[in-house]
Amino acid sequence: MTTNKELLARREKAVPRGVSTATPIFAARAENAELWDEEGKRFVDFAGGIAVLNTGHRHPKVIAAVQRQLALYTHTAFQVVAYEPYIELAEKLNALAPFKGPAKTILFTTGAEATENAVKLARAATGRSAVIAFAGGFHGRTMMTMALTGKTLPYKKKFGPMPAEVFHLPFPVAEHGVTVAEALRALEFLFRADVEPDRVAAIMIEPVQGEGGFYEAPVDLLVALRKICDQHGILLIADEVQSGFGRTGKMFGIEHSGVEPDMITIAKSMAGGFPLSGIIGRAEIMDAAEPGGLGGTYAGSPVACAAALAVLEVFADEKLLARSNAMGERIKARLTKIAARNDVVPIAAIRGRGAMIGFDIVKSRGAYDADADATKRVTAAALDEGLILLSCGVFSNAIRILVPLTASDAVLDEGLDKLDRALVASRL
Repeated sequence: MTTNKELLARREKAVPRGVSTATPIFAARAENAELWDEEGKRFVDFAGGIAVLNTGHRHPKVIAAVQRQLALYTHTAFQVVAYEPYIELAEKLNALAPFKGPAKTILFTTGAEATENAVKLARAATGRSAVIAFAGGFHGRTMMTMALTGKTLPYKKKFGPMPAEVFHLPFPVAEHGVTVAEALRALEFLFRADVEPDRVAAIMIEPVQGEGGFYEAPVDLLVALRKICDQHGILLIADEVQSGFGRTGKMFGIEHSGVEPDMITIAKSMAGGFPLSGIIGRAEIMDAAEPGGLGGTYAGSPVACAAALAVLEVFADEKLLARSNAMGERIKARLTKIAARNDVVPIAAIRGRGAMIGFDIVKSRGAYDADADATKRVTAAALDEGLILLSCGVFSNAIRILVPLTASDAVLDEGLDKLDRALVASRL
């Protein structure tokens, strides 16, 4: 049996340090919301591959669809020889578009590809160059998406200079002392001081910030942005890479607001663990690029398209949107009980739509003083308990729960029990 320690030593020699992992364990196999490491230890998975596994590890319908596709062909490159799974998936995604009117979809491989190409389409459709994003937002690690990302460490350190004409606004979070009014005043200031509105191609926002701490964009902010975009001919792009595919209890997070974006970027859970991403946008915007201007060698892989079609079937058959909401209520109810106790590390700001739940670790009850050190202790203690748990947030003190929507109540409760014990063990 190969041990985690042995594999860790091999990784240190073979893999650059910039490719880091949140845990010192190595996966041997996984099923639904459970994972076993190389030493045979079992873990409840509350990370879900960073929101990739809303349908769980190795969902039988997804695996069966992939196996059927593998028996036919694995690759042709859609730009060379087209194939039906791509078209069928695009048609189904167009029908799910969270806006009125004709929609079109293009498929890629990674979330960063989708986000970067959304900027390209916005520029092509508007003839403008500037893009506005938000502090705390995460949009990827390519040069353009890194520029859009509103967090310097670790994403921008040593990698500058950033691409030009990317601007950031403060993201409204009550616990951080930022209001919607302040964010909108910052936008007005930006228009006066740095970039005129008629040079802005798009405003990009996560309906729920992922890496930024699982904070939901206030509805009144989204409503105001839609009005400003309409007034100045700016496109509104919703980055749904992490919040999409049922995580918030609706297919896409922005649907909770009633605000219609012009494009949404999608990835992560859309293909049940297979690499696939895309953009769903208004047809006239999606047609703005010249033929050949969009695509990629592995973009919209037929194997990943087959997986994604199976994922949509699973959502319908297993009623995963309703399941997401039920799980979220169960998680928040348990966290609320834990927060009232004195034998755990102080937690605050329990929040989330559907099963996209987050909370903060603080130094004292009744005040908001972020405790990044205690947060590290919590994730480490959780791992000792057999729970894979991720932190996030602009102050590195948020805990995010991304348990597969297909997890049973028994496994979910077991994971919450492990989290409970980790919060007790982390109290100094």
